Order: sequence, then C-alpha cells, then structure tokens
Amino acid sequence: MRNLIALFVILFTSQLFSQDVAVLKYKGGGDWYSNPTALPNLVKYCNDNIDTNINENIQTVEVGSTDIYQFPLLHMTGHGNVFFDDDDAENLRNYLISGGFLHIDDNYGMEPYITKELKKVFPNNELREIPKDHAIFSTAFDFPNGLPKIHEHDGKAPKAFGIFHEGRLVLLFTFESDLGDGWEDQEVHNDPDDVREKALKMGANIVKYAFEN
Repeated sequence: MRNLIALFVILFTSQLFSQDVAVLKYKGGGDWYSNPTALPNLVKYCNDNIDTNINENIQTVEVGSTDIYQFPLLHMTGHGNVFFDDDDAENLRNYLISGGFLHIDDNYGMEPYITKELKKVFPNNELREIPKDHAIFSTAFDFPNGLPKIHEHDGKAPKAFGIFHEGRLVLLFTFESDLGDGWEDQEVHNDPDDVREKALKMGANIVKYAFEN
C-alpha cells in the first residue's frame, strides 16, 4: 500500500504545474452535479482576469479514483447527503496531504453530511473558521471582511472553514455563502451583476491560492 501511495504522489506532483480543475463526484445520493454552469464560468473568468490557463472543458472525477491526482484543485458541491467509504476517505486524504486542494461549497443543506464525512478523512483534524486576514481572501482580489454573502438561505453570516495540514490550508468549506450559485449563468438565479462579480472574484482567489500553495 505504501508503494502504491508513493506512486500516486509522484504522479500527482508531476501534475502540479498544470492548471486544471475538476468537479468531485461522491456517493450518498446528494446532487454532486448541481450548478453545472458554475465551474466553467469561473474558469473563464480566471483565464480572462488573473492570467490562468485552465482547461475550460471541465471534467468530473470520483472521490475514490486515482484520477483526482491529475488536478491541483477539486470543487465539490450539493444540497444533500454525502458518503465516503474507507477507500474514498483514504484516497482523498492522500491527495490533500500530497499537495491537492479541495473546495467544498454548500449549495444549501450539505453541511451536516459533509461535516460528518470529513471526520473520516481527517479524524484528528477538525474544520476551523478561517480568519479574515488569511491569504485566501486577498490572493487576487481583496475581501477584508472575509467570505462574501451571495444567497440568503437561512440569513446567517457566511463562514469559511478550513482544514490545515502542516500549516497549509488543504480544504476550504464555504457555508451560508453559496459561491457556486453566483458563478452560474446569470439567468439561472437572476443575481445582480455586482453580486455575481463578488462571487467570481472570491472564486478567483480560491483558484489562485490552490495553484500557488
């Protein structure tokens, strides 16, 4: 098993200079496929505004597959249930500690499920709120007040939680913000231009941070 993990790490680190992102598919019945226009729009925004060269043909990868090692950044979203089996959790943990980055965007209703499943991935490492002066809020665009509020949901303040490994932020969980809805085509949610712009700018920060750290 150790030799296999080492091989994955070698294969993954060989991809670190690539600029590709993927949607993470998971078990449990939750709608991992929600917000289908979100990531393509974010990628185009990043390519146009922060000098990235990301493949605009967005792929989907399963959480238990070695394919995740091809992507420096994975995006995960949904409204409902999430389930990681033991192999999924081990694969995701190895991906993250070897240099990968996961952004989980709660599309409303995902929080209780993903919180429980992340304990399988990092049993001894809890989600903790990311301070507003963290670099992820200023890598490309400044958000001095932290995570922007895009959709109301329960009317609570938006929160950015993270998991850190050896001082590096490896996982970002955005809650009560719904960035992905702001990335979608304008006619999907009819968000004002300034709201969509805030969502895309924060998304660009996430992309830039994931690629550079």
